[in-house]
Amino acid sequence: VQEEKIFAGKVLRLHVCTMEGTEWLEEVPEDTTVEKLKERCLKHCVPGSLEDPKTVTHHKLIHATSEKVLTDTKTVLEENIQDRDVLLLIKKRAPPPLPKMADVSAEEKRKQEQKAPDKDAILKATANLPSRNVDRTVAHHNMRDFQTELRKILVSLIEVAQKLLALNPDAVELFKKANAMLDEDEEDRVDEIALRQLTEMGFPESRAVKALRLNHMSVTQAMEWLIEHADDPAVDAPLPGQAPSEATAEAGAASAEATAGPSSEAGEEEAKDELTEIFKKIRRKREFRPDPRAVIALMEMGFDEKEVVDALRVNNNQQNAACEWLLGDRKPSPEDLDKGIDTNSPLFQAILENPVVQLGLTNPKTLLAFEDMLENPLNSTQWMNDPETGPVMLQISRIFQTLNRT
Repeated sequence: VQEEKIFAGKVLRLHVCTMEGTEWLEEVPEDTTVEKLKERCLKHCVPGSLEDPKTVTHHKLIHATSEKVLTDTKTVLEENIQDRDVLLLIKKRAPPPLPKMADVSAEEKRKQEQKAPDKDAILKATANLPSRNVDRTVAHHNMRDFQTELRKILVSLIEVAQKLLALNPDAVELFKKANAMLDEDEEDRVDEIALRQLTEMGFPESRAVKALRLNHMSVTQAMEWLIEHADDPAVDAPLPGQAPSEATAEAGAASAEATAGPSSEAGEEEAKDELTEIFKKIRRKREFRPDPRAVIALMEMGFDEKEVVDALRVNNNQQNAACEWLLGDRKPSPEDLDKGIDTNSPLFQAILENPVVQLGLTNPKTLLAFEDMLENPLNSTQWMNDPETGPVMLQISRIFQTLNRT
């Protein structure tokens, strides 16, 4: 008995198929390389094909079950091929031919011809076309006008609402409750899942809450802020509007004294003073908070910090718009934001005569909504969807659009 037969590996019977539909059984020892197996398959299905040495490299064997392309240098055993497995013999795709220089030049010329026309070419081609009524620039300008006018309307409506609510004998109590609701609302805005992630990293809870509020509840940005301000001595300072509990207690005690005897003129004056203080405290809670990242980015461009904060306040914390404002005519100015609308104007008179607006002005929640939208315009959607304040905002918008078209 020959030695090679004694030590020969296990013989495997493999089912081989081609794309043309040819099928046959190939028996090979398990130590046969894939390249040798491929040569045997080519001899069987393409007689005379091995005269060209490139024929083997232009074909590949694929294991049907795993869809794996077999490596030529590995053996059948190393490729974990089992008895009666199915293999596919496939010709490789030929690589696309390289383009000729003449073809490249023609392609570049075609791309140049298809290039979009510049502004001068567009104006020349459209010079004789009839003009349309739709003007995107005017539409965008009108939208900006509405945002500017809305601020003025809100400033004036806040003054009217304060006067109306001051006449209510229960005004102080109503605003104490509204102020408490506002505190609860601010606490509810903290994402508990995000807060837990930061505290599990080892950050103090109060500091993590501050970071989340400054970074719009983004865990990643809040974590970066905490790391950047780890050595900042003012890192634990409360945010604007977060009054200490003692001040709240004093305000509560003062309100109790004021409401105890509203019959006398002195009591009425104290109640009005207290109501004014509550208005101021609510406004402090709604103080504008610039986006710290936008502040840093704009200051790195060379702008002064005060200018940057003014720009972000005018442009609702939108960095790109604030940059355009700083580089442009800086209209409207920050001072314009605190100016109300002309109370004798037809627009304001129409708003005040609307029954829905009149009813809304007697609701403390409407005043809170106006204050919030002045300092945080991005919260407008929240108040538009509120069942109490939404109808008021809808009527203001409709009246403005109606008078703006006339």
